[in-house]
Amino acid sequence: MTTKLTLAEYFYQWMETFKKPAVSPVTYVKYQNTHQHIKNNFGSLEISQVSRQKYQAVLNNFAKTHAKRTTAGFHKQVRAAVIDALEEGLISSDFTRKAIISGREKNNQKAMFLSYHEWQVLINATKSSSNSYDFIIYLSAMTGLRFSEVLGLTVKDIDFKNKLLTVNKTWDYKYHTGFKPTKNSSSIRTIDVDLTTLRVIKLRLRLNKFNHPDQKICIDNNGKLPVSATINRYLENLCYELGITPVSFHGLRHTHASILLFKGVNILSVSKRLGHKDVTTTQSVYLHIIKEMEERETKLIMKIMTQAFLK
Repeated sequence: MTTKLTLAEYFYQWMETFKKPAVSPVTYVKYQNTHQHIKNNFGSLEISQVSRQKYQAVLNNFAKTHAKRTTAGFHKQVRAAVIDALEEGLISSDFTRKAIISGREKNNQKAMFLSYHEWQVLINATKSSSNSYDFIIYLSAMTGLRFSEVLGLTVKDIDFKNKLLTVNKTWDYKYHTGFKPTKNSSSIRTIDVDLTTLRVIKLRLRLNKFNHPDQKICIDNNGKLPVSATINRYLENLCYELGITPVSFHGLRHTHASILLFKGVNILSVSKRLGHKDVTTTQSVYLHIIKEMEERETKLIMKIMTQAFLK
């Protein structure tokens, strides 16, 4: 029996049937990423028409822009689907057999921030997870809060009615002395929170039975909060698993601000949301984004001026 299904179509059906019901939301995002890579690299090629040579060529090309670990993960998921297709009689041979895995050497230098697409991949992978580390990562990516500020959040800091989150203290994750004041007076702030994030927070409070106003909402099942090294190591591994650029936890804050600026949010609003002392601090930290925006605005100005003349 043969099939006219493309490799991408078969993989999608396979992951929906066999993986979606059986794996965690974070793990399922990895399969979704693999599906997207298959669509990008194999296009409309039917699964029965993929040769070992074609598959190896795609792996080699994929490895040029991904770490060896990421390439191996991509291959592992494709191979699992292909073996099932072989058992079903949809293909006559396993074109993933004896594939050679390569990839870029791991770069210890983390990126300053994620791209918009990478940020989307990360927040979608972490928003439905019950893991406290994923929750912490999600919160920072969606709010721009510093690590100590996220850890310092308590039940009473979340205003579900007005869709607000209050930052008025931090948690000492270095010396474990408890709650501490914010970095400066400007860091005491109230920020708007989107509905999806509010639902994520509400679900976590309900599942963990967090109902006392002073309960920390980011503690794990043992009532503990992570240190910086632990969360950074976890985030790095998660980025590799998701096939996105490794970034430090503080890079989530940079990512949040960069996306807002590039999407057109004025710098004063971004500065207040981040809790910066003044706009000058924001300008100095995000100069690269501001310059890129200026170039974009210059092109827009020239386009408007050019179109002003009557034909």
